[in-house]
Amino acid sequence: MKPKTGTRIAQYIALGAYIIFLGFPLLWLFSTAFKSPPELTKLIPTILPVNWTLENFHIAFGQSNLFLALRNSFIVATATAIITTLISAPASYVLARSRSRVRTVSIGWILVSQVFPFVLIVIPVFILLKNLGLINTLVGVILVYVVWALPFTLWMLQSYIAAIPRELEEAAETDGASRAVVLWRIIFPLLAPGVVATIMFSFISAWNEFFFALVIIQDPALETAPLLLARYVGAEGLVNLGPLAATALITTLPSLLVFAIIQRKLVSGLLAGSIKG
Repeated sequence: MKPKTGTRIAQYIALGAYIIFLGFPLLWLFSTAFKSPPELTKLIPTILPVNWTLENFHIAFGQSNLFLALRNSFIVATATAIITTLISAPASYVLARSRSRVRTVSIGWILVSQVFPFVLIVIPVFILLKNLGLINTLVGVILVYVVWALPFTLWMLQSYIAAIPRELEEAAETDGASRAVVLWRIIFPLLAPGVVATIMFSFISAWNEFFFALVIIQDPALETAPLLLARYVGAEGLVNLGPLAATALITTLPSLLVFAIIQRKLVSGLLAGSIKG
């Protein structure tokens, strides 16, 4: 049954409003990055610049370690995504398929760990990393990010695995397939959308994280992109808005690029999983 014309129009209007709601902050960031200082101080700002300028980008590239911060963020985010996925994929299978007290306790720990705010654990984390000699290192940042991302990725992946019928595994085992073959040839191909979503979540969360990096990193040569952005805010709250917007726009592009690439894999994985299922 086709929806009525009025209903379809209302749906398109709602969709358009939602797209504008999501896209306007990015449009405003883009516009601010190309505005000159006089335009940024207007009482009634314009949506698009009147006089386009690249001065903010010259300042962003010339007066900061932008490329170094982007490299550090890419190393941290990529390592976090890979390690988190490698750990959570097999662990989530155990959580989804086992029916023991360990699973119940683990699920409880996963849920409880999500309600703790950062500020409650920052001092223990700092002391632990200091005793391990990992303060002011990218390895320490990666370790914290992996531990922080694991509960959510485990919960997400185990829900994907729980949706895979057990009958597929039982049929393969009946045909003589070993457990390793079942996991590699049946479970992991069907789990591809969940793995892609895990990689996406882990990468973007590590790329945008600020608080732990602020506590762990002390050397400017090791600072990540969010820490670099904080340098444009003065001690008295004064903000160098133009260069901040230009730097923020540049640091946003890699995560958008990763999302654009991986979301295609997510869609293809969903289609492949539906065919295999």
